[in-house]
Formats: sequence, structure tokens, C-alpha cells
Amino acid sequence: MSRTSLDHPLAGIYSAAITPINVDLQPDLDGMPDLLAFLAQRGCHGAIILGTTGEGPSFSPEQRIDIYQAALQIRQVYPGFRLLAGTGTPSLDETIRLTQAAFDFGFDGVVVLPPYYYRKVNDHGLFQWFSKVIESSVPEGGHFLGYHIPDVSGVPLSIELLARLKDAFPNRFKGIKDSSGSPAYAATLGSHFGKDLVVLTGNDRLLSIAIENQASGCITACANLISPDLRKVWEAFLRGDNDPLTQEKINLARQVIECYPPLPSVIKCLLATKFGFPQWSVCPPLLPTEDAVCHSIISQLNLA
Repeated sequence: MSRTSLDHPLAGIYSAAITPINVDLQPDLDGMPDLLAFLAQRGCHGAIILGTTGEGPSFSPEQRIDIYQAALQIRQVYPGFRLLAGTGTPSLDETIRLTQAAFDFGFDGVVVLPPYYYRKVNDHGLFQWFSKVIESSVPEGGHFLGYHIPDVSGVPLSIELLARLKDAFPNRFKGIKDSSGSPAYAATLGSHFGKDLVVLTGNDRLLSIAIENQASGCITACANLISPDLRKVWEAFLRGDNDPLTQEKINLARQVIECYPPLPSVIKCLLATKFGFPQWSVCPPLLPTEDAVCHSIISQLNLA
């Protein structure tokens, strides 16, 4: 594996950050900088704001703008902390406005879902949609990453589509968050694009496999909890080595936590129970995780 993929400005460990929410279901804007500082202290290079774990689709555009701005406060203490914005919605206009706002605010990049309401669309239609977003809202040299999470969105991003976007927008379409959970797809991304496409895996269990196939790091829900171990594996590869024992520890943690969906609920409960954060709410239709479940998970894991 070429180490070049780990030298990219976006390479590293990112948390798919939860979104602090008050009991009235409004964003806890004051809580966001505290959460991000916690993640920075525990080895995260950055975070995605309002991704899947951050319940992005549950918020209005106005709320999302407020949350993006609240996240920017982390840079007063950690100026190098990288911020990615989840901006994809089924609405072309809304996605353009959110993406433009993220770049105007100085975010390092955006991670954009495909339009996920109409699922039986072809690559040509998706290319037109993504092209409109990129042309209208991404500055030259901006980092635009597609979000491949077919089990949730129902709209996969094919290798052919990624190649077409990369060819059309070489200075703006920079990569992909791959949350397919497929080792075969991770290997195909590496063999087809090499270091020319930034790949950040969305599955903790695939971190080592993905990096071996030219990925640059990860963006994961479990990074809210186990980022020190994820950073340890990433650092090992940066040295030209690997750390299978820590990867196995990560695999166990992911396996346990996945038994108690949905992830935003269980992660918020674990952050409160183990690390002293407030008992933040989740937006319906998600429901909170019971305290007894959190204690059961903690007893199965070695969260430090």
C-alpha cells in the first residue's frame, strides 16, 4: 500500500458526530462545541456534522445552518480540527444552499447523500443531480465527497458514476464516504482509483482493510466512543505498520454496539453514562436507549 493516501489533507479519523438535542427537540447549540472538544482530545482529526449519526435529515435547513455555525466554535480552541458537513437532501435546491453555506462558513468539505427518495434512478440522472450541486455550490479546490450508504439511502454510487464525476470535476469531486460495509467495494475503490480518490470508510471493522486498499481513514459513529483505538490503528499504518490486536478490539466494540440500534440513541446514552455528557434527546421516530441497556453495553466493552 502506498502511504500517499494517508498524506492527503483530509486523511484521518473522523467522528460521525451525534447532534446534541434538548428535551424540546431543539438543537443544543451550546453542547456542540463541548462534544467536538471531547472528540479532539481523544484523537479525532475532525468530525462530520449532521451525517446519519447526527440525525441530519431530521432537521430543517434553518436548524442545520445554526448547527453548522455552532460547530465552528471548536476552532477557537482547536483551530486545526477539521469539519465536514452532511448536506445531502432529496431537494436539489436545499442541497445546493446547505453545501454553499458550509463552504461559506469555512468547512473543510461536504459529504453528500444522493437524492434518496426516488430509488430506481440511473447513473445518468444521478450524474446530472450531482453536477448541478457541484457547479452551483462548490468552489474550485473545494472538497466534495459523495456518501455511499445504499442500505439506508437505497441509492448506491457505482464505480462508473464516481469515475465520471471525478473526470468532470477533478478539482472539486474529491472522494467518497463508503458506508456500504463491503470489503469487496473497498477493494474495488482502491484498485480503480488508488490515491486519486479520497476514501473514508464508514465501518470501523473495515478500517484496516480499507487503508490497505488506499483509503485515507474513516468517518464512523463509533468514533464518538472509541476514537483512541481508531487513531492507534491509523497511526500504525502511517508508520508503515499495522495493529491487528487493536483492530480486533474495534471489531468487538462495533459488533456489540450494533446489537442495540439505532446508533444515535445508544451513542448518546453511552456518552452520558460513561463520559458525563447530558442525557441528550433524539428526534422521533428514534427513541432513547434505556439506561439498563447502556450499563449492559458498558459491561461488555472496555471504554476508556
